Amino acid sequence: MTKIVNHWIGGKTAEGASGTYGPVTNPATGEVTTKVAFASVEEVDAAVAAAKDAFRTWGQSSLAQRTSILFKFRALLDAHRDEIAELITAEHGKVHSDALGEVARGLEIVDLACGINVQLKGELSTQVASRVDVASIRQPLGVVAGITPFNFPAMVPMWMFPLAIACGNTFVLKPSEKDPSASVRLAELLAEAGLPDGVFNVVHGDKVAVDRLLEHPDVKAVSFVGSTPIARYIHTTASANGKRVQALGGAKNHMLVLPDADLDAAADAAVSAAYGSAGERCMAISAVVAVGAIGDELVEKIRERAEMITIGPGDDPASEMGPLITATHRDKVASYVAGAADEGAEVVLDGTGYTVDGFENGHWIGISLLDKVPTTAKAYQDEIFGPVLCVLRAETYEEGLALINSSPFGNGTAIFTRDGGAARRFQLEVEAGMVGVNVPIPVPVGYHSFGGWKDSLFGDHHIYGNDGTHFYTRGKVVTTRWPDPADAPSGVDLGFPRNH
Repeated sequence: MTKIVNHWIGGKTAEGASGTYGPVTNPATGEVTTKVAFASVEEVDAAVAAAKDAFRTWGQSSLAQRTSILFKFRALLDAHRDEIAELITAEHGKVHSDALGEVARGLEIVDLACGINVQLKGELSTQVASRVDVASIRQPLGVVAGITPFNFPAMVPMWMFPLAIACGNTFVLKPSEKDPSASVRLAELLAEAGLPDGVFNVVHGDKVAVDRLLEHPDVKAVSFVGSTPIARYIHTTASANGKRVQALGGAKNHMLVLPDADLDAAADAAVSAAYGSAGERCMAISAVVAVGAIGDELVEKIRERAEMITIGPGDDPASEMGPLITATHRDKVASYVAGAADEGAEVVLDGTGYTVDGFENGHWIGISLLDKVPTTAKAYQDEIFGPVLCVLRAETYEEGLALINSSPFGNGTAIFTRDGGAARRFQLEVEAGMVGVNVPIPVPVGYHSFGGWKDSLFGDHHIYGNDGTHFYTRGKVVTTRWPDPADAPSGVDLGFPRNH
């Protein structure tokens, strides 16, 4: 019997009422294992109404109550991390160790939310004028929504909702319809931790559900992670409807390798960052820029390592890389490799046509490595989101930097060098929101914010960290004067208010 994933509204499972369902596939077998209910406008409205009703009390709840529940949720999440990782592997395809790492990074933001007290404590200035005090405080927005991608079905939602609810908001999550089970399990654990009904809701679906969240008058803010075209659409549409928006888009992350770099370390990093999670990461290194005469040696070292990667089902402990999420996506990724030579690239490794014995119907693709890729090639210009690494050549640091800065994306980047001066110069001159120095995937820890520049971010706020707290709250300034019993009546004064 096919499993059905339903919505979570008002603290309980809500069976899909629209009659529309989407298929959820095991990427390793190609088999449809699950159906997910797609929400109608009315079902989205029901989730928002539940969140709005819950906000009446949750928005006024104490910090102690909120953090107490989040501490319990953290303990449950830690205890069930293997179970959640198994759900991720079954529907996304990534290997179990990678899925466990995803849960661990989500836990970092739960940790941050558990300590939200410090970030919400506000400021006070006393005696700014005679018997006048001024206080700055932050208050929750109300109902907020999150729209999240398939590549991190547990971590990216946890970049959003722990901080949102810790700040006193209520939350409606629209996860990817390709791997929805992890989000529902997180909802169940939140309920088990004692979160009041309606504070956290999950609705599944497609553009119908997304558009309703973007236009619903009771949704005050929208968080999104996904491709650049959709991020732009989310930002434009939600902003036009008066909502606060943080929309994180696509990437083409570059790694600049200088001639003095440790080439073995650089090759290890390039392989890990390009092919981990089958390249389905917005922070994957997809373009290596080799500076000077090191290019041939670096490419050979990358090739040697890439050929040793074991590809197989995510639940096989021997597997280092799993399949892609869908057959359609696999075919799209393969098309970039198939057309690379005609666009002037040298195909060093061609992973198209790869299969795994016993799992021939899975969404498999092997490792691909393209060298001497021109900047005009589609394989360089597009976010491929698969295990394809492009190597470009530059004669100087300045040429490599200019190449990186000319990209429309500015999510993450890295430099590999032994030269501290060059590294310092790079981190100041490169046009990207996250920079690694001998670190290939510079994803910030939970108490620093994640986000890119240019076409990788739409909106003013990065996600989690201090930016996350600011996004999910709004400031208020309170000016107070309490008369002293000894004061004489001052009378009416129509002049400009005095601060002395």
